[in-house]
Amino acid sequence: MKRPIFVYYQLDRFYQNHRRYATSFNIAQLSDPKEEANADIKDCKPEAYAGKGIPVVPCGLVAWSLFNDTYSFARRPRRAGGIGGGEALRVIKSGISWRSERERLFGKHVYPKNFQNGSLVGGGRLDPRKPLSEQEELMVWMRTAAMPRFRKLYGRVEADLDAGETVAVAVRNSYNTYSFEGGKAVVLSTAGPLGGRNAFLGRAYLVTGMACLVLALLLTLVCLFFPMTEEHLRLR
Repeated sequence: MKRPIFVYYQLDRFYQNHRRYATSFNIAQLSDPKEEANADIKDCKPEAYAGKGIPVVPCGLVAWSLFNDTYSFARRPRRAGGIGGGEALRVIKSGISWRSERERLFGKHVYPKNFQNGSLVGGGRLDPRKPLSEQEELMVWMRTAAMPRFRKLYGRVEADLDAGETVAVAVRNSYNTYSFEGGKAVVLSTAGPLGGRNAFLGRAYLVTGMACLVLALLLTLVCLFFPMTEEHLRLR
């Protein structure tokens, strides 16, 4: 596997597309510090306000359920014995979000406040000293998925992996998927010139495009050899 190697976490049976969940955030609050107290955050309930009516930033169920498992990786050369040791692989977690999210959607002067301070903690915590525009794990998580099984980018490894090497993964298992009988996985993948290695979507586009081209040519031939007559035009 050639660098960069992308690290994804995968969740199963997690319905981020549920209407009540997918609308549980306030976009004005995420981008503008003036809207922290003024924004209408009723859609964020029950994660809208902390004690004494103080608003939660960022509010809503999407942010509250932030994924918080952590991974560390090490590689061992061929025929290396045992389960420990090896060369640590550094996971870079910057640059995993979209530039539009960092520059427009998540404000540079909006900081987490009263986040995960309630009696029920949903997932990961945020650094209150960093603005939301620097909290890239939150940005990736809040880009809700359309299907109950999905992968989200955790980071990338700027190193090549050779055939025969063993990659050891240490997982800090913090995210509770057992309550809804879900599943978790970690995925290592690379990308080609046109994006991901899964060629299904590209093939589907090619087949659809070729089918449209054939139909267009067929209709053109029909119009050339069997043109519409005045009688046909009167029927219109």
